[in-house]
Amino acid sequence: MRSSGPQIVLVRHGETEWSKDGKHTSYSDIPLTLEGERQASYLKSELRNWDFKLVLCSPRKRAVRTCELAGFLDRAEKTDDLSEWNYGDYEGITTAEIRKIDPKWTVFTRPTPGGETPEQVANRCDRVILRLRNIHNDALIFAHGHVLRVLIARWLELPPIEGRHFVIQTGALNILSYEHESTVLISLNATTFRNDSRR
Repeated sequence: MRSSGPQIVLVRHGETEWSKDGKHTSYSDIPLTLEGERQASYLKSELRNWDFKLVLCSPRKRAVRTCELAGFLDRAEKTDDLSEWNYGDYEGITTAEIRKIDPKWTVFTRPTPGGETPEQVANRCDRVILRLRNIHNDALIFAHGHVLRVLIARWLELPPIEGRHFVIQTGALNILSYEHESTVLISLNATTFRNDSRR
């Protein structure tokens, strides 16, 4: 995983009952399952030798618990900019259920009544990215599936709708960095890796 600059490790929180069932979860504080706790605990050994200069975390309990089990809660700064996409009226229901109302719905391409637009989520992600670029060092982020998909798209200088092309598994590691002057995605959904051959 060689790169030409700082690396940003993105972690989606561990599994919850709602994530397992495909229910959209934004502001609802659903706890980790036993499997989610196992996923989060495994991250501790994967990340322990990494020298992160900045650790950011969504304030939602599932992200905070993942951060805690991974061993970074004492260093983490919570920020609402990393909260999950607000699904409004679609909170707690699945895509299949939503498509009974709107057959072509996706969060990236169709309106979400009472929720956020892709542009609003992108604005939050852009604020996070500005911080990441300003520190010029490795950073670690604990957040959620859809907001991280938009964050990846914006890191790659793509519009937020292009987040639809990135699927992020619970408890997996995803790494952003640079190849010369270009922003790049160098790892998606890794469950194990070595970080001693970087740069």
